[in-house]
Amino acid sequence: MAGRFAQNQPTRTTVRGGHTTVPAPTGIPRQASASHTRRWTPPGPLDLGLVLGPLRRGPADPTFRTTPDGSVWRATRTPDGPGTLRVALRPAAAQAEAEAWGPGAQWLLGRLPELLGAQDEPDLFEPRHRLVAASQRRCPGLRLTRTGLVLESLIPSILEQKVTTDEAYRAWRLLVRKYGEPAPGPADGAHRMHVMPDPSAWRMIPSWEWHRAGVDNKRASTILRAVRVARRLEEAAAMEPQQAQERLELIPGIGPWTSAETVQRSNGAPDAVTVGDLHLPGIVGYALAGDRNADDAAMLELLAPYTGQRHRAARLILLGGRTPPRRKPKMPRVDIGAL
Repeated sequence: MAGRFAQNQPTRTTVRGGHTTVPAPTGIPRQASASHTRRWTPPGPLDLGLVLGPLRRGPADPTFRTTPDGSVWRATRTPDGPGTLRVALRPAAAQAEAEAWGPGAQWLLGRLPELLGAQDEPDLFEPRHRLVAASQRRCPGLRLTRTGLVLESLIPSILEQKVTTDEAYRAWRLLVRKYGEPAPGPADGAHRMHVMPDPSAWRMIPSWEWHRAGVDNKRASTILRAVRVARRLEEAAAMEPQQAQERLELIPGIGPWTSAETVQRSNGAPDAVTVGDLHLPGIVGYALAGDRNADDAAMLELLAPYTGQRHRAARLILLGGRTPPRRKPKMPRVDIGAL
């Protein structure tokens, strides 16, 4: 026992600025909760890693993991509450098999086809460059996911603004584990998955905890502004991608980079190309024109033949692996939590 509370006992901040313990959950143990299942036959080749991989925020993401049998697990917060989803492919039956736990289980299973790219139309894509065509042939199972959930992609995208991916992944991991909740379904010891905090929990995070996670005031403030209008932002998942981006960008601190990174996942947007990225213009420029110094304008010009499918084209370029050799050191990590 340290002070008034046990070291690992979760606490929350009171309105007077003090702290109080959070009661332990009661009732049926999570590992004993009932599961629901569904099977779905995809309309063509499907690669779970390529389809669901963009939802993973680093190798230790507490909301996402893969298992040796090829299954993909994800824990998320649905409109019906927290849920855990396990998806596996059964090649012999040409089916995707899913199992879900928690209050959000039925919501997750009901949207399984969209999550696995049922609304995507990869046949509309016509490669215009040899590298893109070769990448498409090597990745026939690439489909664009559509989660139907905005905040779960928006918040980690805000954390990734202007910092290294390692810093952003660390912040997401620390905040979700500390202020989220254990995911419904089978327990897994030290590797227990977590569901991200709900909007009220995000608002309750003390300023010093953002600092310890390495999140500066600008990004923390942007997240707090977003969660205050969470319901309105979640409505964007049902909009056309451009309209969805415009709604997200009404929030100060959310620009085209963040909105594109979000709707690519929440809306399955095939044309939401990421502008304002530190590396993508140089990668696209080098792959398609040998120009490692390409800026956003040059990138958009090179991607113009793929209008309507520019995000898919960019993903195929990245999967093609033709990146410019490094000329300068990697951007240094600055841990503001240690300052």
